[in-house]
Amino acid sequence: MSRPLPTIVHLDADAFFVSCELALRPDLRGTKCAVGGRERGIISSASYEARACGVYTPMPTQRALKVCPDLVLLPHTSGLYGKVSHQMFDLCETLTPLVQRNSIDEGYLDLGPCGFTSIPEIEAAVRRLQERIAAELQIPVSFGLATNKLVSQIASKLRKPRGFVTVPAGTEAAFLAPLPIGKLPGIGAKTEADLNARGLRLIGEIPARSESELQRLFGSGWAAMLAAAHGEDDRPVETESEDAKSYSQQETFGADIADPAEIERVLKGMIDHLLPKVRADGKRVRTMTVKVRYADFSQESHGRSLAEGTDLEAPFYPLVQPLLRAAWKKRRPLRLVSVRFSNVEDQGAQLEMFAQNDERRRRLAAVLDKMNADGRNPLVRHGHQLGRRD
Repeated sequence: MSRPLPTIVHLDADAFFVSCELALRPDLRGTKCAVGGRERGIISSASYEARACGVYTPMPTQRALKVCPDLVLLPHTSGLYGKVSHQMFDLCETLTPLVQRNSIDEGYLDLGPCGFTSIPEIEAAVRRLQERIAAELQIPVSFGLATNKLVSQIASKLRKPRGFVTVPAGTEAAFLAPLPIGKLPGIGAKTEADLNARGLRLIGEIPARSESELQRLFGSGWAAMLAAAHGEDDRPVETESEDAKSYSQQETFGADIADPAEIERVLKGMIDHLLPKVRADGKRVRTMTVKVRYADFSQESHGRSLAEGTDLEAPFYPLVQPLLRAAWKKRRPLRLVSVRFSNVEDQGAQLEMFAQNDERRRRLAAVLDKMNADGRNPLVRHGHQLGRRD
């Protein structure tokens, strides 16, 4: 029997927010630039030139300016990212109807229905799509081609920017084997360092361990990790919803942390980072979930839903402390925390008595975003502590 073709494609836009801004400011191409606000803001996206100087997402802006003093800060352009994202995925749908818009800047394509009969034929079609996105939108994107989602996602991130990696059927395990274990989804920097300390550095070393060893290393998730190391994944490309079903961000601490105030600050920073994306997509979210992970890889989470969806930060700030308290039951030092917004809905009609107030807050949020972004009269955003800093 002939082997299946690598018809599952992962698209990963390169430094998406920055790329969208550079499409408007081509004179800044090749410079060290980033999208983010000054003072207490965070970096939402950084050019590869800035990344080479040590700037990353979601680094606090003040720290970014210290590691890269000549960094050019660009403000968020309201509505731009959602618009460009829709245009990018619309171009993908000219190649195949099976497109999963996983987030504003990542997604999957299934080329199975397209009738391709060889790898060169598939590669030529995807390269044409890559070139078309670059020509029409001025957005560089990277592609990974494989037989499943897991491998195609890893492949797309290996040679950014403008990467293009194909993993033929039957070579998945060999492709993954020499890669650092941190390339597997779910393995953050802190977890990778801990596994390295235990003698596990490469993905190919996972299948060589015994079941008991894997259980000690990965806990109840050992079987899934073993399957991932073999390059196995049977998840289909889902097209039911053309937009992201959730928005999430996580941070792995450099050292395990047990300070509630600092953890709350990090979580509120994630809210500040995610809600502009929700607004850019023209969405509202109703449910917020906080997840914590301990040094032994065990994790807990707790969520709460608002009565109505919103695209504003303020309604979620008061949930941070009770959600953290509910999720952090063991009170041991934490390795990782994350925030996830779900129950995503379109911007729609609200009860009139609430809509007017929300619109005022939305206009205020836009003003604060702009003032934080351009560095003039920076404001504190976290929680209800809004005020000018002298």
